[in-house]
Amino acid sequence: MRIVVNWIRLLVAVFICELVGNVGSLFTLPALASWYPSLIKPSFNPPAWLFGPVWLALYLLMGVSLYLIWSARTRASNHSAELLAFGVQLALNLLWSFLFFGLRSPLYGLVGIALLWASILATIILFAKVSKPAAYLLSPYILWVSFALVLNYSIWALN
Repeated sequence: MRIVVNWIRLLVAVFICELVGNVGSLFTLPALASWYPSLIKPSFNPPAWLFGPVWLALYLLMGVSLYLIWSARTRASNHSAELLAFGVQLALNLLWSFLFFGLRSPLYGLVGIALLWASILATIILFAKVSKPAAYLLSPYILWVSFALVLNYSIWALN
């Protein structure tokens, strides 16, 4: 069986996700230089250098997942519900960066990341009905956001 890849579509899907990460960094980077280091963090807080590579990889996986759903569109179904769910979780991903780092609010960030986690789960459930690989590609994302939710809660509780 030969797999045909629409490279333009794949690159666009990955670009969209990576772009959201880059826009989020506009809120994150200034806070990393000033506000974030002043916070009390739990012992399990990862080193700062780890976040960039992890998010870069997660956005790549998200983009490939999006590509698989986008490519599964047919005349019978354009998978608009799945694509909408993906868009919502992507918007909430960006919103979390704004709430936590932009507003410098662990509390607002906690609310935002809880909504993000729920929207990722909904996206995975919807994607699984169309493409199991697309859903599986989002597994590292929800695992990382689960960890980030616990970390966000801990930072809020400590500060």
